[in-house]
Amino acid sequence: MGLLKHTVHGLVEFDITQARETIHQHKAQTGEALSFSAFFLACLGEAIDLDKQMHAYRNRRNQLIIYDEVDVNMLFEVEVDGKKTIRPHIIRGVNKKSIREIHEEIRAFQSQHQSSQESMFIDRFVRLPGFVRRLFLWVLFKNPQLIKDYYGTVLVSSVGMFGTGSGWGIPVPNHSLQLTLGGIGEKPGVIDHRIEVRKYMSVTISFDHDVIDGAPAARFVQRLKKLIESGHGLGD
Repeated sequence: MGLLKHTVHGLVEFDITQARETIHQHKAQTGEALSFSAFFLACLGEAIDLDKQMHAYRNRRNQLIIYDEVDVNMLFEVEVDGKKTIRPHIIRGVNKKSIREIHEEIRAFQSQHQSSQESMFIDRFVRLPGFVRRLFLWVLFKNPQLIKDYYGTVLVSSVGMFGTGSGWGIPVPNHSLQLTLGGIGEKPGVIDHRIEVRKYMSVTISFDHDVIDGAPAARFVQRLKKLIESGHGLGD
């Protein structure tokens, strides 16, 4: 499905030094490991909230469907039969939730993922014959409301966020907007006219050019970059 879209990929880097230091300080003071994913999703929701066309879709009549709530589909690490694996979870309305609320939802999903709607759907879906799965996906991606219900309006994947070293992933997205979180590496950065070693996360931002124009996409990237690099919301 994604091969039929006119997708534009932007390869960017976010300085996450301040955000990670704040999260580490929080853990040292409270013993709680605050989720970096929750912080990232809260910033993403706020950045999209200022221009909701960033997660819009076109229906069969070529009408633009814009949703008020930003529903983000993201893969999270869970434990299945004593082994680490990943499962998708849709966090609804991230643009209306705080970092704390998103953090608690992620932790609740990780501890009870087997009873989640997404896990039960996947268990049933993979048992279907291949042609039925392909037909379902074809119908789904023609209907914006079905996309929202089953896949969320935005996809975030983390191919290398927990590894070391910089690097970008290039996806074949089905969503109008997808963010692929790549590796984290250290490199020199200029802070207050001084050169310091900073931590940068590689991020691929992919958008459907039939829905999202280049100028709004560029403004969205700058908003998100500012929120991430300032550690927005972590001091609340």
